[in-house]
Amino acid sequence: MTDQTTKPAAILYRMVKDKHVCPWGIRALHLLRRRDYAVEDRWLTTDEEVTAFKAKHGVSTTPQIFIDGNRIGGHDDLRRYLGLSVPDPERTSCVPVLAVFATAAGLALAASYAAFGSPLTGRAAEWFVAFAMMLLAMLKLQDLDRFATMFLGYDLLARRWVPYATLYPFLEWLAGALMAARWLDIVSIPVALSIGTIGAISVFYAVYIQKRDIRCACVGGSGRVPLGFVSLSENLIMAGMALWMLSHHL
Repeated sequence: MTDQTTKPAAILYRMVKDKHVCPWGIRALHLLRRRDYAVEDRWLTTDEEVTAFKAKHGVSTTPQIFIDGNRIGGHDDLRRYLGLSVPDPERTSCVPVLAVFATAAGLALAASYAAFGSPLTGRAAEWFVAFAMMLLAMLKLQDLDRFATMFLGYDLLARRWVPYATLYPFLEWLAGALMAARWLDIVSIPVALSIGTIGAISVFYAVYIQKRDIRCACVGGSGRVPLGFVSLSENLIMAGMALWMLSHHL
């Protein structure tokens, strides 16, 4: 009679070398154990062992998982075998921008509470916009050349004056810092209003007039954020903040 409590068996081959432990192998091991497999964890500890294993099984990558004597494949293949989704590296997502906005909101609420004893103040709203601008600028500055190249794909001013694509993150960072400090409004207000307005017009034209399906450069050149409503909101919020501050000077 078969023991119904016996766990299903799996064999996992993964690289565990002195200077490199394969992260996908660790994830595969975790996934198998989470699905209650009895895992025989076999380490490939040298380049020679890795090369020999790949040649023997006709594969080009590790880890490799075997279940019931059948080769399932690597980590992504295991996820498919278990009925789990596999992330599409080409899929666009607004999550990076939303993460920036959430972080900026958290910082603004915390700063407001520390300064005024309440997270819900007018300054918190101003800080939210200023911090978001600086965080977005930081992401762009991580790979300035890549950002500028992507930005040139849709920004109307950058297409006519190419240096603007490189200057944009510095202007955004500067305006955000000055707005957060409420210092040199004579500089921060026109800068934020100008780049926000130009950006909003550029995004609106590319998305809603030309109907283009392209990626936004708002989180830097490596991001996969679709050019659309979220990108438009970034620019409108920036311009709106400038108008809000300008109204306090009239």
